[in-house]
Amino acid sequence: MLYSTLDLCLLLATVSPNLAIAIKKGKRPQTLSRGWGDDITWVQTYEEGLFHAQKSKKPLMVIHHLENCQYCQALKKVFAQNEEIQEMAQNNFIMLNLMHETTDKNLSPDGQYVPRIMFVDPSLTVRADITGRYSNRLYTYEPQDLPVLIENMKKALRLIQSEL
Repeated sequence: MLYSTLDLCLLLATVSPNLAIAIKKGKRPQTLSRGWGDDITWVQTYEEGLFHAQKSKKPLMVIHHLENCQYCQALKKVFAQNEEIQEMAQNNFIMLNLMHETTDKNLSPDGQYVPRIMFVDPSLTVRADITGRYSNRLYTYEPQDLPVLIENMKKALRLIQSEL
């Protein structure tokens, strides 16, 4: 018992200063947003996202990325800074960002590359028809492709209005 209390005290002594420094610098502790938008409500798993998409009648937007990918980091930065994307994501979508592949092969119809953004409608259909501008990586977006991503988000919203 004495050792576990001592271990806990040491852990708190180690973590507390780092947390205080992060808060002082204006940084928030890491959340499910992983830097894609702290004001957005993020789901934790693909299955949870599907459940909420079906229940809320909102499309699910799935962002596949890796922390050590320079292209993912560049896209994340502009995604998080774009007010229109943040507002739509917060109010009109169920949002999920994944740093691993899912078992649903429909989410990788043309390969398992990153960054990759796909949409799933409330009927749980992966929208293979909502693509970016690259023929060799249909679902990837680069920082300069934000207008295409915004239009695709609007398209996903239009499609659920006309198809449900």
